[in-house]
Amino acid sequence: MPLTRDEDIRALLEGVRTIAMIGASDRPDRPSYGVMAFLQRQGYRVIPVNPQITGEHVHGEFVFRELSQIGEPIDLVDIFRRPQAAGEAVDEAIAAGAKAVWMQLGVINEAAAARAEAAGLQVVMDRCPAIEIPRLGIQPVA
Repeated sequence: MPLTRDEDIRALLEGVRTIAMIGASDRPDRPSYGVMAFLQRQGYRVIPVNPQITGEHVHGEFVFRELSQIGEPIDLVDIFRRPQAAGEAVDEAIAAGAKAVWMQLGVINEAAAARAEAAGLQVVMDRCPAIEIPRLGIQPVA
């Protein structure tokens, strides 16, 4: 079951330090651009992943083509992809050894969530951390 209780979501967000964002954008009009900046302001390290802008920089971070290239532990994979593409992102997160996956607002993929949970990852679906952090009163990461 994806996490739905406030205390579970709070515990996840308070335990996370490194977030890989699949579908990060360099375009200020895209939601992922603003969410990445918000998460950085909260003290998280956010590593952008987007094959279309690989090698560029978004908010000062190098953009990777895929999760497997990052080469450091990932606590959470934040997925800004269409629901049908979320499965591939979840499979990458499992292979990369991530501890959790977060599917953004409107991203619902039950089969992908079940695979992630079967692999031992925590799952949040159809929510946005930039909404949940202030709603839950989570303080910036030290």
